[in-house]
This record gives sequence, structure tokens and C-alpha cells, in this order.
Amino acid sequence: MSTEENKKALMGGEFLIRESEAKDIFIPEDYDEEQRMIAQTCKDFLAQEVTPNLDRIDALEEGLMPSILAKAGELGILGVSVPEEYGGFGKNFVTSMLSAEATGAGHSFSVAISAHTGIGTLPILYCGTEDQKAKYIPKLASGEFKGAYCLTEPGSGSDANSGKTKAVLTDDGKHYVINGQKMWITNGGFADVYTVFAKIDDDENLSAFIVEANSDGISLNPEEKKMGIKGSSTRQVFFNDVKVPVENLLGERQGGFKIALNILNIGRIKLAAAVLGGAKGTIDCSINYSNERKQFGRPISKYGAIKDKIAKSAIKIFASESATYRAAQNIDDRIQSLINDGMDKSEATLKGIEGYAVECAMLKVHASEVLDYTVDEAVQVYGGMGYSAESPVERAYRDSRINRIFEGTNEINRMLTVDMMLRAAMKGKLDLMGPAQAVAGELMGIPDFGEPETDFFKVHRKYVQNFKKAVLMVAGAAAQKLMMELAKEQEVLMNVADMLIETYAAESVLLRVEKIAEKGGDEQFELKKDMAQAYIFDAAEKINQSGREALMSFAEGDELRMMLMGMKRFTKMEPFNIKQTRRNVAEALIAENRYIF
Repeated sequence: MSTEENKKALMGGEFLIRESEAKDIFIPEDYDEEQRMIAQTCKDFLAQEVTPNLDRIDALEEGLMPSILAKAGELGILGVSVPEEYGGFGKNFVTSMLSAEATGAGHSFSVAISAHTGIGTLPILYCGTEDQKAKYIPKLASGEFKGAYCLTEPGSGSDANSGKTKAVLTDDGKHYVINGQKMWITNGGFADVYTVFAKIDDDENLSAFIVEANSDGISLNPEEKKMGIKGSSTRQVFFNDVKVPVENLLGERQGGFKIALNILNIGRIKLAAAVLGGAKGTIDCSINYSNERKQFGRPISKYGAIKDKIAKSAIKIFASESATYRAAQNIDDRIQSLINDGMDKSEATLKGIEGYAVECAMLKVHASEVLDYTVDEAVQVYGGMGYSAESPVERAYRDSRINRIFEGTNEINRMLTVDMMLRAAMKGKLDLMGPAQAVAGELMGIPDFGEPETDFFKVHRKYVQNFKKAVLMVAGAAAQKLMMELAKEQEVLMNVADMLIETYAAESVLLRVEKIAEKGGDEQFELKKDMAQAYIFDAAEKINQSGREALMSFAEGDELRMMLMGMKRFTKMEPFNIKQTRRNVAEALIAENRYIF
């Protein structure tokens, strides 16, 4: 690879075929003082306004959630990423991600604020006319207006474009009349402004409309009774001859589906940040309880089984955080590059995020499953008390489950990850064929054992490079063997997606620790190195299993045996004391009685 190519920014999905330098990525240790202050403001707000009122919030006390959102608006928390001309702080994408993480420990409140600041506000901010933005964005940023997003219908979940809601232009051409039904509408019970998706006449694709909630003809079903996030207002919204001014068409006619997809990309990576906040809050509970709870005469934090649970949760959180903010900065850099080239900021933001749709999908899956793992182990640490509604982890366990369904199910996002990579390759945007053929050729050759390497980062960089080879081998063989049938082989697609996700997370955590080493002065460096090593070990096991499952689904005979040998080669790691590595991490957290990274 030439020096010039190395200088080019890594584009979406290119992590699989290009190497990244540690110095070129963003890591959480790089936050500046202002970013840390914004995050602390969000955390203080949760401590003062949300945590003491969780039971009242879950009881859906009338007016409570909108009043808390209004208070958040007064502090500027709702407008972190809104431009200053519309009453916001105008901060970059990484900062908006950090504020999403900081409010992510707020249970039902985190869902309400995420919906408001994300799908409730961003369609208008990024796709609206100047008049639309001037009319609605300042009030959404201040909390005077609350926002909601009406896409899902009873018959259209993952297949959003199949919605039946209709819009018809009136004879005088001044209004659209909307009829239809929407369901699972977060903030639906108190929102002032809806972004509503409907098909005009017999259009093939959706259009989007800004609809004010006090419009005649809008009615709501009672609040849904849910497993978790009980304090999040979730209503069905009915539109019966609702007249919407023509100037409230959002974007172009039939442009609604594109708006929905772009906003989903943002929602996916923002959800990754939010669930990280939830995971950090939950592991704090696990650590605190393990230090307080005594069995057989000593705290349960002294026992190896509990240390193992704490360490594994912490390592997963650390890796997910590394990957999430690596991608967030890539998006920020791409947005700024497009602006420098003369593109409007709103369009640049959408294009910048769209360019990393693969990473957004992967991170949504990874982070939501890290939270699920963390809350599940937290209940186990608490034991019988964890099953009691009196414990904080019981609520966390129930609230977590929705995140694997929100913003597209994890199954859909896994398949999208592979589909988007293959489509990019077919369009010539991503050269997967060359590297895949090189890996196939390598399988036929004799491995180059060479001299044993001792440098930690060189050794582990080689492991990650081999993970990429494993992905290319399996994906390339699947595409060649199954061809047009691959789209129907969802199990294989999900296997390949899991390999991609683990590879990206493993590389991200290694790059983070390598950058920390280059900067120097981090007292936690050895612990962070332990976490990287432990995570890469776990990733190797998962990649091996997913790869074997995929290969055994479509290959056979000598070809299968050869690729299984390749899979073993590409996921091989030198042995080390994994128990002690994890224990080092757990004991540091237990000593500080909190998640410290």
C-alpha cells in the first residue's frame, strides 16, 4: 500500500482490507475538558432528576416525563448537536455520542431523551427547509416541544416501506390529508411534533411529513404495557383525515424512505453509545453489591467466580466503547471533509453517517448484546436479590431487552452488515475480491512461521490481521459457492456478520491500547493491555466458531477440510494465563468499588 493510500481516511467497511494506525483513531482518553464537562452535566442531571424518580417514571405519572425533558432542555442537554443558530450548542458528533452515553443509564428516561433528540428532532434538522427548521428546531432544542417519530405500523416492522398510511392532496392544493395507524411510537403520549411517514396517493415509496400533535383527527390508544422501559410513553397513534399544510412535507416526495434509513443509521450508533452508559451503570451496581454482600464470612467480591463475571463484563464494555468512539470520530472526520468540499452541513452529516452504515449496524448489535450480557451477570451477582423488584438490576435486566429490537432487530442488522459490504464490493467501492483471492492463495501455500515475535502489539496486530483473513476466506467462499442464493442463507450471513463484528471490536480495542502506549503516562495502561489481550482471546474463539459453522453449511470434502484448517490457523493464539488476566481487571475495579476506565 502506498504512502498516499495510507493517508486517505478509512471509509465504511474498509477496516476489513486496510490497516489502521493507532495514532489516527479517536479514543475516549482523548476527550477534551469541554466534552467531559458536558458528560458530567448529563450525569449530574440523571442523579438529581431521574434516579430518585425511577418508580414514579415507571408508573407513567402524568406529566412527569415531559417535565423532566423540559428541565433537560433548560440545561441545553437536548440541544448538544443542534446548531447555535437554532438554540443549541452546535457540538460535533463525538460530543453528541458522549452525551447519549452519559444519559444512557437513565432507564426509561434514556429512551425518551434518545427518541426526542434523535428520531424526534434530526429528521427536521437534517432534511427540513429553512422555514421548517426555524419553526420547530429551537423549540425542540429547548424542550418546549417534544418530538416523536411515526414509522412503524401493525403490518410493517422491519419492512418499513410496506406501510399503508396514505396522504392525499386536497383539491385546493393547500393540504395533505393523512389516514392511517402507527404503533410503538416512543414519546407518543406527550409529543408535540410527529415526523409521520405515509405514501402519497399510489406512490411506491414513503414520503415524510411534520405533523403537529394538536391537529384535528389525531387520536391515541392507551399506553402499551411492556416488559421493560415501563416509563417510556409508547402509544398507537391514529390519523383520521388529518390535514397537514403542504409546506410541512419533509424533504422530497417519495424521499421518506431515504430519510428513515438515514435516521436509522444515526439511531443505531447513538443507541450503541446509550447502552454503553447503561452497561457502565449496571457494572457499578455489580461491583458495589459484591463488596457489600458477605457469604461464608467475607465479601463475595473475594471469590473467583464473581471476579470472573465482573471482569468479563468490564472487558466487553471497554471493547465496545473503543469501537463505538473509533467509528464516531471517523464519521465526524468525514462530515468535516464534506463540509470543507462545499457541502451543506445537514447534507454532509447525513452523507458522513451513511458512509459508515456498516459500522453503525455492527455497533448497534455489539453494544446492545454487551449490555444484555452485563445486566444478566449483574442479576447473577445479586443472586436472589437480583430477582427482586427492590434491586436496581431487576429493572436494568428488563429494560435492556428492548435494545436488541430497537433500531432494527439485531438479526436484521447482522444481515445488513454483510449485505452492505457485498453491495459496496459489487459497485467497486470496496475491493473485497482481491484480498479474498489472496487469502485463498495463501491457504494453498506453506505457512511462514518465521522468527517468533515478542512485542505485544506486533503479536496482537498479527492476530487481528488473521481474523480479517478468516472473514475474507469465509465470505469469499460463501459468495462464490452460493452466489445469488447467499441472500437466502441467513444463518451463513449472520455467521459472517459475527466474524466482522468481533474483528472490528478486537482491532478497535487493540488500537486504543496501542495509542495509549504511544501517548504514555496512563496509570491504567497495564490493566487496559490486559483487557485488550483478554478480549482478543474471546474474539478468536467466537470467530472460529462462527467461521466453522458457516463453512460447514455450504462446503464439503477436501475444500471444507482445507478451509477448516485455514480457520484454525487464522484464529490461533499463543497461550497465556487468561484467568489471571481477567482477575487483574476485576481486582482493580473491586478495589475502587466502581468501573474505573
